[in-house]
Amino acid sequence: MSGEEVYNRISMLRVERGVSRKDLAAALGVHYQTIGYLERGEYSPSLFLAMRIAEYFSVPMEVVFSLKPFPRLGSEVMK
Repeated sequence: MSGEEVYNRISMLRVERGVSRKDLAAALGVHYQTIGYLERGEYSPSLFLAMRIAEYFSVPMEVVFSLKPFPRLGSEVMK
């Protein structure tokens, strides 16, 4: 991967809230496969789409997206 990788928590937020890829895609006006591509990091969203995703989940954009890998859940508990 290049140095321009964007990490995200879309899958975690989506599953946590019981939202399917198809439902999220419909709410955002994109194809459901786009959500899968984003979740797997196969491509990065536009700024506009990233803002819409954060708005959909009612969280700040930095909760969903990061330029560095997110720490694994529970990693702080293990220390």
